[in-house]
Amino acid sequence: MSLILDWFDRLSERRMRRVAQSHGRRSLVGRLGVALVGGAVLPMLPFDRSGQFGSAQAATPKPDPNNPEKCEYWRYCAFDGYLCTCCGGSLTQCPPGTEASKVSWVGTCLNPNDNRHYLVSYNDCCGKSACGQCICNNNERERPGYRLGVHNDINWCMANTSPMFHCTTSVIVGLAS
Repeated sequence: MSLILDWFDRLSERRMRRVAQSHGRRSLVGRLGVALVGGAVLPMLPFDRSGQFGSAQAATPKPDPNNPEKCEYWRYCAFDGYLCTCCGGSLTQCPPGTEASKVSWVGTCLNPNDNRHYLVSYNDCCGKSACGQCICNNNERERPGYRLGVHNDINWCMANTSPMFHCTTSVIVGLAS
């Protein structure tokens, strides 16, 4: 057994000396640098996920745009808050114990049933703590905070007696022109 180990040691030593004579330390450092930089750049290369995305999307059924208890309901295109339909109210009525905000924001939503755009007023219901059910945040055609009438990230209950936000209704104001 010791003869085999001695032979293996001599063979390894000869190979290592040959490699050390033909390659310097700088060569090793250079190759390590290339490997490290290449390893860091590799995740930044473009990656095509279209095949996976297409098959996953095909398997997922489209949500119903006519269900007022889901965020995909067509009237909720600029909605941000808790759906009053899940909090004891309705699409257009605040739940008992709350009152509609004195100010609101508006959105222009496409009704897929008649292919027309409607002006929708989003009114927060104020006076109770947040409902905590059915939160939706859709920002279709939202404008920056300096355009307050079309910005949905503001506590619109600030003009009411009680600034506590509970949920939000969605009222059709009319056809958009």
